[in-house]
Amino acid sequence: MFEAELRQIDDSAPQLIERVRQLAEINSGTDHLAGLARMEAELTAELKSLTNDVHKIDLPAAATIDSRGKTIERPLGRAILASTRPNAPLRALLNIHYDTVYGRDDPFQRVEMIDATTMRGPGVADAKGGIVTMLAALRALESSARAERIGWEVLLNSDEEIGSPGSAAVIAEAARRNHLALVFEPAFSDGALVDARKGSGTITAIVRGRAAHSGRDFAAGRSAIVALAILIIRLDAAQVGQSGITINCGGIEGGGATNIVPDLAIGRFNVRATTPDDQRLIDGIFAKAADEVRRRDGISVELHGGFNSPPKSFDPRSEKLMNHLIACGRELGMTLTHRPSGGVSDGNKIAAAAGIPVIDSLGPVGGDLHSDREFMRTDTLPQRAKLAALLMLKLAAGEISV
Repeated sequence: MFEAELRQIDDSAPQLIERVRQLAEINSGTDHLAGLARMEAELTAELKSLTNDVHKIDLPAAATIDSRGKTIERPLGRAILASTRPNAPLRALLNIHYDTVYGRDDPFQRVEMIDATTMRGPGVADAKGGIVTMLAALRALESSARAERIGWEVLLNSDEEIGSPGSAAVIAEAARRNHLALVFEPAFSDGALVDARKGSGTITAIVRGRAAHSGRDFAAGRSAIVALAILIIRLDAAQVGQSGITINCGGIEGGGATNIVPDLAIGRFNVRATTPDDQRLIDGIFAKAADEVRRRDGISVELHGGFNSPPKSFDPRSEKLMNHLIACGRELGMTLTHRPSGGVSDGNKIAAAAGIPVIDSLGPVGGDLHSDREFMRTDTLPQRAKLAALLMLKLAAGEISV
């Protein structure tokens, strides 16, 4: 059953691989608005071949802290929303982002085949390959007479790589309109699927002191850099032995001329939590460490940000959907496994917003994400497209349920 629908994916495999190359060579770094607009045009045209109901959604600017400790607005690209059969008895949300971590000036811009089945390039796995996988699966579904029994909604957002600050509300609204969600982030490099995911957030610490001449009036100064260093050390020590949390200081800014006691230092932290209790623990650790550093004479500490993606558990409904997917894989000759990931996807937000079952690693197999070694295994592209298509076809036929 469904042989004809799945055969078209195999028949189009060379075109799918070429399409990943084309999309990956369009730079769509989160801040490269012109590149995002090019991607938006490409993806809108593809979606319009599947449905007439395609909309572009302006996203609000994201707030960020600049190097002077001031809050500024960061403009974002648009989200794309497409849907069909919204009144069907079963509705699926399909989501993946089209921004990447590679900026307009990043030297990693080109795609190459490094062997017969390995493509290296910016975003080939995260997530241009996922986009192509999703579209191929939808084309197979739409070629079936059974498609009428399932409605779908596609949400492509442009800000996932910075935590989806502008699209979070759009994601939540879409989640509440649907019964299940399929997110096309890449699978692990060994082919395993993701089940649970940690929650993630960004916290910025703005530390202010008092400037002074470091030679003639050093004692009058209060070093913001020293105070930030103490804060970092205390935060790092507090996470020791806490297996469910991660606190990483990924950026430090401050100071200038070496003969001036610095009065401003900024620390930028990524935080990860396995459970809601771990999330609250991290919040408490930051509050306590900041209070301790504030007790130093002449020092102030401001904390900005927090968790933007809650932890995603592998709940019974998601486990049931995963088991259906694994069974589909067996029919296709695939042996699938799954395990937790410390990485975050918009699947975290979808699960939190609506409590619907979510599988969020349906993209092709890849690895070395967010580096100039990022790769995708091209032979897994049609495999994963067939896997997603077969799952949706079986849901539409009533052979399986959520």
